[in-house]
Amino acid sequence: MSLLLMLGGWLIWQGRTEALADQANSRLVGEPAPEPLSLPEGEAGLRGKAPPGLPSPPEAAPKSREEKRFNRYDKDRDEVITRIELMASRSKDFKKLDTDGNNLLSFEEWAVKTSDKFAGADADKNGKLTRAEFVTTAPKRRPQAACRC
Repeated sequence: MSLLLMLGGWLIWQGRTEALADQANSRLVGEPAPEPLSLPEGEAGLRGKAPPGLPSPPEAAPKSREEKRFNRYDKDRDEVITRIELMASRSKDFKKLDTDGNNLLSFEEWAVKTSDKFAGADADKNGKLTRAEFVTTAPKRRPQAACRC
């Protein structure tokens, strides 16, 4: 008995839903589509002006890829990268440096590779990398493959 009541309620609900949908469609068919809104057009190349009394914000100079890379390592912003600053960021590369393939990376395996890279870049052997010396540590980028679209 309860099953029949549930079925009856469901059929009534479905019929009411279809009737409401038919009413909405009939209203939409008779009405024309509204005009799309358009944005006001300004002069090309001009920016809006700041309100009176407020200075315009300064333009930020774009940084080169090498400047961004150098600044990632130079944590204390003293314009030189110390050995400690360089090695602090290398923790993600432990798995790449596992020379004996035992899935364990000893500090010695890691430190040798990083120390060699630092020593090779430190041309004046003062224990610090300048921006010019740091450029030599940049990873070699592979050229982008041509699109085969």
